[in-house]
Amino acid sequence: MSKSVQNHRITHPKSPLTCEIAVIGSGPGGAITACLLAEAGRDVLLIEEGSYFSLESCRAFSQAELEQKYRNGGLTAAFGKPKIQYVEGRCVGGGSEINSGLYHRTPPEILEKWQTEFAVESLTEAELLPHFEACEQAVTVCKLPGKPPLASLKLHQGAVSLGWQSLEVPRWFRYQAQTDPAVTPKGTRQSMTQTFIPRAIDAGCKLLTNTRINFIRKQGKQWFIKGNYIPDYQSKQAVEIQAKTLFICCGAIQTPALLRRSGITKNIGNSLQMHSTVKVIAQFNEIVNSKDMGVPVHQVKEFSPRFSFGCSISSPPYLAVGMTDHPQYKHEVDQNWQKMAIYYAMITGQGQGSVRCLPGFRDPLVRYHLTQQDLKDLSEALQKLSQLLFEAGAKILYPSISNFPRLTQPNDLKHIPDLLPKSQTNLMTVHVMSSCPMGENLEKCAANSFGKVHGFDNLYISDASLLCTAPGVNPQGSIMAITRRNVLKFLGKL
Repeated sequence: MSKSVQNHRITHPKSPLTCEIAVIGSGPGGAITACLLAEAGRDVLLIEEGSYFSLESCRAFSQAELEQKYRNGGLTAAFGKPKIQYVEGRCVGGGSEINSGLYHRTPPEILEKWQTEFAVESLTEAELLPHFEACEQAVTVCKLPGKPPLASLKLHQGAVSLGWQSLEVPRWFRYQAQTDPAVTPKGTRQSMTQTFIPRAIDAGCKLLTNTRINFIRKQGKQWFIKGNYIPDYQSKQAVEIQAKTLFICCGAIQTPALLRRSGITKNIGNSLQMHSTVKVIAQFNEIVNSKDMGVPVHQVKEFSPRFSFGCSISSPPYLAVGMTDHPQYKHEVDQNWQKMAIYYAMITGQGQGSVRCLPGFRDPLVRYHLTQQDLKDLSEALQKLSQLLFEAGAKILYPSISNFPRLTQPNDLKHIPDLLPKSQTNLMTVHVMSSCPMGENLEKCAANSFGKVHGFDNLYISDASLLCTAPGVNPQGSIMAITRRNVLKFLGKL
């Protein structure tokens, strides 16, 4: 932790804390909001439920990272048939500290859909372009300056062999100087703790960590924010914060949960969307994996926007978790993990979910309903991904379906049912959004086109909740650009 962060971090909060603007949540939405407001000379307090960890505090995608930086150690699920495992960051920097850093701009057809169906203003591709460009420069979005990981190349080669569109996705990474083009370069993820949060701190923003906000209420011209400062498992201290303006940036699950706990419910937490994802562990005859492989960078967009394919983190712990669907073959991970990698098929989907608070429970109840078409799309996506992997040379495939036989030849693809079985299929996602959509359509939208909550003064949302629907691509590029646009609108600089 830098001296600047140490000097501006509040470690013993005395109630009430006062500020002009409070920002709750320090992921990309909150970090960019706090940064731009502080750099404009505003008095800003950035509040985070989790702790401050540097990127170097643990190895990326390790068990230690799960314990440090994920909510509930990564064990969070949306209930339904089938249920969907999702993950949330719970640390300073939020999801930017734990994700793969793959970056996409919002597809133009998605922006048009949001403008038409949700009446979002000032959201054309041309209007967002300067915000995309500014954020891309700030987090160093670039392609890999060297050889991609072998597991990533397998995906690309299989797609090319079938004549399907495959592309290398840029990442928000700063890479070390590369001298050997045959070696995959190493780099540093340009997360919020590496970029916007230090900028915010240098501009005078105060940082309050380990503080869970329980509810908010408006009294006169002030927002009163009630919560608990919890620096460790043994300590708990009530804290109150007073602010003229409040930005809620807690993510697509926690933002609607906080608003609903506070009695703010209109179009809040009713329209959650996810990129539902089915996975396959592929085993090859040759080595495709290593302990420092990092994040594969190719995605197959031949069938987008319905579904797309990619390669996932494939460290031995992740392989072991993935093989729980095939426990009789778990020994393969110990013996052959270097010849194995995890691949995924992600659908945009038509399903929808909800976020609700339950009395006496800390975490909200998240439910998600997949349509029949979603299950068909998942099945078709799994079949086509498996076809691609066999084309790439895989000898055995282990789909994320419990008690389902492994696939050893292309002819086995006929055993994948047209509808994936609800009771056996294990789905996951790292993309949750759309629980508080923005726009001027008052029947659908929780906030206006620039994040101001309908019916409330000086209350804003700034995170993945605002995305009107699932964009079909990694959403953080959309979140960052829309956040920058909205903050500049707030400051009168748009």
